[in-house]
Amino acid sequence: MRASTWTPLSVFYLVLAVIGGALTWTFNVIAGMEGSAFVGDYFGSGPAVTSIVIDVLVAATVGAVFIIVEGRRQGMRRLWVYILCFGVAFAFALPLFLAMRERHLTAASRKTTTE
Repeated sequence: MRASTWTPLSVFYLVLAVIGGALTWTFNVIAGMEGSAFVGDYFGSGPAVTSIVIDVLVAATVGAVFIIVEGRRQGMRRLWVYILCFGVAFAFALPLFLAMRERHLTAASRKTTTE
């Protein structure tokens, strides 16, 4: 029987991905129902909101580069899926990638110890 690659850390990351995706999209739906102008709200709601938006944009850019570089380094496939997940939310995409990376590392570690 094959051992599970779902470690406590990978489950933790997956839970954060679900929370990040669900919460951000809850507010995206609310904003859409209210007819909010997303880009206008991002940069026109004052310096605090603009600061947070820039913070997230920079972190998301670094996250995208990290996903591509680390994913290739680890030999992971279909990295484009994680980049597309940024369309859901960065708070969803990065923890999802980290969960799958942890599973990939666990599987690779178990493979090398059994050989």
